[in-house]
Amino acid sequence: MKRQIITRRNFLSGVAATAAFTIVPRHVLGGPGRVSPSEKLNVACIGVGGMGGSDVGQVSTENIIALCDVDFKHAAGTFKRYPNAKKYRDFRKMLEKEGDNIDAVTVSTPDNLHAVAAMAAIKMGKHVYCQKPLAHDIYEVRRLTEAARKHKVMTQMGIQIHALGEVKSVAEIIKSGLIGKVRKVDIFSNKNWGGGTRPKESEPVPKTLDWDLWLGPAPWRPYHSTYLPGQWRRWWDFGTGTLGDMGCHIIDPVWWALDLKYPTSVEAKPGKFNNETYPEATIARWEFPARGELPPVTVTWYDGSNRPPRPPELEPGRKLPGQGGLYYGEKGTLLAPHVGNPRLIPESKMKGFKMPEPFLGRGVNHYQEWIRACKGGPKPSANFDYSGPLSETILFGNVSALAGEKLYWDGPNLKVTNLPEANKYLRRQYRKGWRL
Repeated sequence: MKRQIITRRNFLSGVAATAAFTIVPRHVLGGPGRVSPSEKLNVACIGVGGMGGSDVGQVSTENIIALCDVDFKHAAGTFKRYPNAKKYRDFRKMLEKEGDNIDAVTVSTPDNLHAVAAMAAIKMGKHVYCQKPLAHDIYEVRRLTEAARKHKVMTQMGIQIHALGEVKSVAEIIKSGLIGKVRKVDIFSNKNWGGGTRPKESEPVPKTLDWDLWLGPAPWRPYHSTYLPGQWRRWWDFGTGTLGDMGCHIIDPVWWALDLKYPTSVEAKPGKFNNETYPEATIARWEFPARGELPPVTVTWYDGSNRPPRPPELEPGRKLPGQGGLYYGEKGTLLAPHVGNPRLIPESKMKGFKMPEPFLGRGVNHYQEWIRACKGGPKPSANFDYSGPLSETILFGNVSALAGEKLYWDGPNLKVTNLPEANKYLRRQYRKGWRL
């Protein structure tokens, strides 16, 4: 006799046929939200071109049952790799039609659509992996964080380096007290997602693109190729600038190492910008209160052409990396290049320096950590309770740039306290037909 392979759906069909005689508990059947560790998740993916295609590949250890993208040409490569997955343009229709079969959802769209797509999935009880920053504005981030907690779904924000040993080493060095108490951190990126003006002319919409869906909740505007696929980050309506792009990655080890949550204030000094595009270069400074035995700390961000002050410990002729962080402790200064091994400066300080024994875990990548959690494993380390306040803080830098003043922040109550009119920047107005 030929060995029969029993899938979850075949098994469910068999159970249905014998339902009159046997009652089988849901935990035996598996199904959405109750998948056993040995069973594959049914995953639906929203936004599958570019970085989204990479995200699909990272979760392809599971069953990719549905793919959604507003531009079938941009997504063509991913579609080809998963020919059996159903194809959609509108994530709302995908969730409606495939909802009963979906266990988990990835969201890898431009920032503008993160919140509405992720929220729709969360409200259906689906586990969610969402790219950084968690949403386009602070209000959306807070609502997503609360909804994930309410619906008890497993979440992870796309800060992939969070799983790397280099990042964990930064946190372990600082948490172990090897450089003493830290009261100052400089973080920096030489990237620039700012500048530009809105095109005066429009272009024909490509036949493969649903432009209205690509705009999502953003105000309607004529199509122009300057916005996509790669330049949407620099536009206020669609992206979150350099802070939203690289800030979430680079503040992550700071956040982890120093147990940060809500800042008490932020002050941004933006370069040239307008009401269409983000600043060409920004300096933002957050102040965080004491946390238990940890002292208050000031974290300063430099992007574009801005660079942090050169630390006196850095050897003559040695350059800072393009991106990374400088941690100033009472016992020493740590230089942590972005996705690089942390080193004390000057380099001579590394002689005889012993790294702490790893205690943050190794061996499971960022995506598989989320998948493991969806199957009943430990909560992912970049879940929304962790990455939500992190995203809010990064986006608060953009709010300060818009307000033009130092802002004092009541984080728990989601409120600017010293300049009430700045609270209008916490939440955007959605275009008709869209809701969170």
